[in-house]
Formats: sequence, structure tokens, C-alpha cells
Amino acid sequence: MTPKSRDQVMGHADEADGIEEYDNPLPDWWVGMFIFTIIWAVAYAGWYHFIAHNSPQRALAAEMTDARKRWPETGIEAHVVMSSQAIERGEVVFKANCTACHGADMKGGIGPNLLDEVWIHGGKAEEIVHTITTGVSAKGMPTWGPVLGPEKIGQVAAYILSRNHATLGIADVAPTSH
Repeated sequence: MTPKSRDQVMGHADEADGIEEYDNPLPDWWVGMFIFTIIWAVAYAGWYHFIAHNSPQRALAAEMTDARKRWPETGIEAHVVMSSQAIERGEVVFKANCTACHGADMKGGIGPNLLDEVWIHGGKAEEIVHTITTGVSAKGMPTWGPVLGPEKIGQVAAYILSRNHATLGIADVAPTSH
């Protein structure tokens, strides 16, 4: 193309601030990059999904599998052992950390009564462990998981269950498991 044929005004009546619209084709290098980008995108998408079998879901699944290997989950029943030794140790931990809110007699105060049939966050072993571990920030109960650790939390849960069941006259004090 000659410069004369390139810079021809399109003939539109609209003109703003002396700027006129020309009918020039895009530069060849720009058109080439555009076509290359489209071809590359199609090829990469085909490779990513069909040849390499990659996907965000697969990457997440692999990461979660690796995390489970590195930090295996232990069931709650592994920590809530209803033995006399665990209950005695749980009583010591309870008296050191929980009596300020739940009272020495476990009948409540700032925190709820732990010796009745009504449990705000559930009265099963796993629910008690979850409540102790994560706390209840809306009610002012701190998160005890990082402070006590799973073993002491299991002992406290065993102590609470044993006292609750003894008060209610429930003979079976075995923790509920998944």
C-alpha cells in the first residue's frame, strides 16, 4: 500500500476536536501476534486439559492428599478415652481452666451448666471436643485447642461426660464415635 491510499479519511461526518477517523488496516505484526495468540491458547487449553490432565480440582485434590499424609487426622475417639486416669487428669485441667466460667460445681455461671440434659452446642463426645477446641467467640469462650492440645481436650471432655452422666444417672458413658 502506498501512503496515499493508507491515510484516507473515511468520510464520516463526525469529527471531534479536529480528529478524523482513518480507514487503515492493522499492522501485519499486530495481526500476526493476534493469530499466534489464538493458536497458542487453543493448543495450551488442549494440552492442559486433555494431554497433561491438569485442572484446579485435581491440583486441590493432590494438595489435600499431601496434607493428609503430612498431618494425619486423628478421630475424636482417639482422644476421648473414658478411663479413670483420663477422667482424673481431665478434672485437673478443668479446675485449672474452666471453673472460672462453668463453676467448680459445673452448674454454670458465666458459662452454661454442664450437668443438665440441655447442651447448647451438643452433648456428644465429638461435639464437646469441637466446642472446647474451637471455642465459642460469640459467647466469650476462648479457643482452647492450641492451648491444651488434643490429649488434654479429650481428658476434659471425658471428665465433663463422666460428671454429666453420673449426675443424670446414665450408665453408658462411652463416647460417641463417627
